[in-house]
Amino acid sequence: QFAMGGKLKQLVAGTDADGKALRAVKPYEEMLCGIGAGITSALVGGPLELIMIQQQRKGGSTVATIGTIASPNTFYRGFIGAAVREALWTCGYLSIPPIVSSYLMETYPDTFKSKVEARIPAALLGGLFACYLTHPFDTIKTCMQGDIERTTYGTFTQTAKMIFAESKIPGFFRGATFRYGRMVIAVALMDTLKDAVGPLLYPKAFE
Repeated sequence: QFAMGGKLKQLVAGTDADGKALRAVKPYEEMLCGIGAGITSALVGGPLELIMIQQQRKGGSTVATIGTIASPNTFYRGFIGAAVREALWTCGYLSIPPIVSSYLMETYPDTFKSKVEARIPAALLGGLFACYLTHPFDTIKTCMQGDIERTTYGTFTQTAKMIFAESKIPGFFRGATFRYGRMVIAVALMDTLKDAVGPLLYPKAFE
């Protein structure tokens, strides 16, 4: 996600012969790049989570589990939920924090004198965005991937209807509070790591 997000921003902003960005990306472009990076990562992450969930439910070796899901109808089961979740999650930790940090430092320079001081509110907002917008999609995806036999949960829309019929709206947000706490910490760490890793991956862009 880091690498894909960086590549997408390079494509959007353009680069010169030395690899430096020709212009700063706009806030909406920053968000779209994060969304694109998230959707791309779901192509790999979705099947890996399917393997993990099946092993947690049924046990067995990784090889045996891969054998049970290695069919076109199963391998990408829950992909829509995974893609939307990763798109919004990546936007939440890669795109929202720098947008919020820049806004706070420009609008309230006396209060937020550096990015370090702006990082906490940026992480709180990024985590809020990443958690509560993605949680319903994650719930649907997990239900689908836990039931590859389709005994209870069918398609994406059928699963959503089933959850709503059983628990209404709260059913989509089970465990969201604890997930939000985890995400705030994760977003703050990711934002810090991005500032540290970015110059290593794209040194010319930070000269």
